[in-house]
Amino acid sequence: MALPADEQIYRFLIYFGWIPIAIIFIYGAFALWKDYIENQWAAKQKFILLAIDIPRGNETSIKAIENLFTYFAGAHGSINLIEKYWEGKFQLGFSFEIVSIDGYTQFLIRTPEGFRNLVETAVYSQYPDAEITEINDYTSVAPSKYPNDEYDVWGAEFIYTAKASYPIKTYSEFEDKAASKPEHLFKDPMAVLMDLCATLTPGEQLWYQILVGPIAYEYMDDLGEEVKKILKEKVAAKQGAIGKLFSEIKSWIDELTNQMFSWSMGSFEQAEAKDDSLKMMNLKPREKKRIEAIQKKASLTCFMAKNRMVYLAKKEVKNNPKVVNGFVGYMKLFTDLDLNAFKPDTKVTQTSTSYFFKESRLNERKRKIVKNYKARDMGAGRNPSIMSVEELATIWHFPIESVVKAPLIQKAPGRKAEPPMGLPLGEIAVDDSTIFPEDADDIFSDSNDTFGEGAKKEEPGVTVKTQHNEIDDIFSIEEDNKENTGRTVKKIITAQPEKKGTPPANLPFI
Repeated sequence: MALPADEQIYRFLIYFGWIPIAIIFIYGAFALWKDYIENQWAAKQKFILLAIDIPRGNETSIKAIENLFTYFAGAHGSINLIEKYWEGKFQLGFSFEIVSIDGYTQFLIRTPEGFRNLVETAVYSQYPDAEITEINDYTSVAPSKYPNDEYDVWGAEFIYTAKASYPIKTYSEFEDKAASKPEHLFKDPMAVLMDLCATLTPGEQLWYQILVGPIAYEYMDDLGEEVKKILKEKVAAKQGAIGKLFSEIKSWIDELTNQMFSWSMGSFEQAEAKDDSLKMMNLKPREKKRIEAIQKKASLTCFMAKNRMVYLAKKEVKNNPKVVNGFVGYMKLFTDLDLNAFKPDTKVTQTSTSYFFKESRLNERKRKIVKNYKARDMGAGRNPSIMSVEELATIWHFPIESVVKAPLIQKAPGRKAEPPMGLPLGEIAVDDSTIFPEDADDIFSDSNDTFGEGAKKEEPGVTVKTQHNEIDDIFSIEEDNKENTGRTVKKIITAQPEKKGTPPANLPFI
């Protein structure tokens, strides 16, 4: 301390100044190592792309998709320190996609190969008649470098406008309680996107992916902290190991003090409790709505999720006002101004630039958005957000056919079932001389009814032949007498298998 000030500063830097530099260096080296080993491990993983075709006439509610997403939470697994920091292992996720190429729309799920059975079980449990087909990656033919002579691209990630604690407008809020017809009860937001996809012309492609990663239930504490902020309660700041140690010591001292002065603290706690009971009553309607929405989201299974969209088109047919603005409008359907909404990320990922070096920066953003989409990379671009299964089911679900009428959505054919044994294939019409020869009198008996007045069995004319009961059990015979033909025509309508509860023969039909 007896040295001059400049000498003190110099010696301090020499003795201790290297410490922050070393910490930064070690942290940077560790981050590079972790990124390297994770890339090495990810390169060994195999992913497959599954096309999901739902049956025609789908009327299954969106609750089925919510159950489907909840089932995918079973993919979450624990990773120890050796696996994480030496092998580079991390939690694998899924990509739920909607792609429209030249107006043809398909729903897809990209999954690690090891989770294929998990995906198929989830889909078949909610849609037993669905068809699942493994297909090639449709993004492989798209150019990766821009500018390109033939194609141009627009893309962006869609992020929350508020904190992830607040949910968006979910599917239950799209129900019209005043609707007079059942098909008008639910206003499916997917109808907008399906109609937009159907308007794409040859040379246009719309890609939309939702990256989903299973997480532990620690998000409940993060969502609960936002409730405390609304209630104006004290929220403890996040601390490291040293901070937690001091907090524990402080809480122990506070507890000891409370025990020593319990007689005075008792009245204070009663007053505080009385004040807490009035907090919810003094909240404004918007604050009450927010608290209820956050607590509902915290009670549901949640994932780390990211929304990414790419519009790829040939330059001569590219139509940004139709597709880009149309898709942004679709995402705006989920806006709740009291809670949350989606917006395109204009600052980092959207393919638009301003001010300096606009052209070069724009092409770099185009290259990045296409590269990240193809890789289904959740770590690239903006940080993912917490989304509940209810929110995910709202923005990605199979359209309900009574509401959505888009014609080019790929669908599975109707329900398949084996035909009953003995069922004739097709409708056959024959006359007497073909299937009922003259010597078949042992099968049919003559009745007393004749066509034509005064006709008798021995006399010329047309005789009505009546089928025995055992034949009636197999075929239904329609008799048709054409005037002046002199013949009885018998037509095999269809097979009549034995059924329970058939109506009486004399029942009138309208």
